[in-house]
Amino acid sequence: MDNKDRNILAILQRQGRIAISELAAKLNMSDTPCLRRVRKLEQSGVISGYAAQIDPKEVGLNVVVYAFVRLKENSDQHAILFEESMENLEQVMECSVVTGAHDYLLKIVASDLLSYESFVKKSLGSLNCIAGIESTVVLKQNFSRNILPLQPL
Repeated sequence: MDNKDRNILAILQRQGRIAISELAAKLNMSDTPCLRRVRKLEQSGVISGYAAQIDPKEVGLNVVVYAFVRLKENSDQHAILFEESMENLEQVMECSVVTGAHDYLLKIVASDLLSYESFVKKSLGSLNCIAGIESTVVLKQNFSRNILPLQPL
């Protein structure tokens, strides 16, 4: 990946729907080589997709919770069961393996605290592989970035 590719990525992060002709013009390139580079970045998995960024509050998801989860056993069987279960829960926005006293960190969205409580009891609480859950409710999110800091080589 060279600086041209990084510049393409920097622009596409901010303007995912930009026309190839406009992207090429911003990069001082012709359309065909620019399109070729974009397709190569897509095929190699550097660009994993394009999506609309939706404000959670505008669609009634007013609560963000970070939940620390401890498994009963640190085994492959429990990890696979837990991770597959999290992938199937649409309220779970992120699932990360972490170090320290907990095994996983989840980012969960809900309409309100009652719906989060219900989610914990019915969804997370039904998994026998979980030993404990500690929740931290976000009171105010100052900002959230979806754009990676791509620096030229």
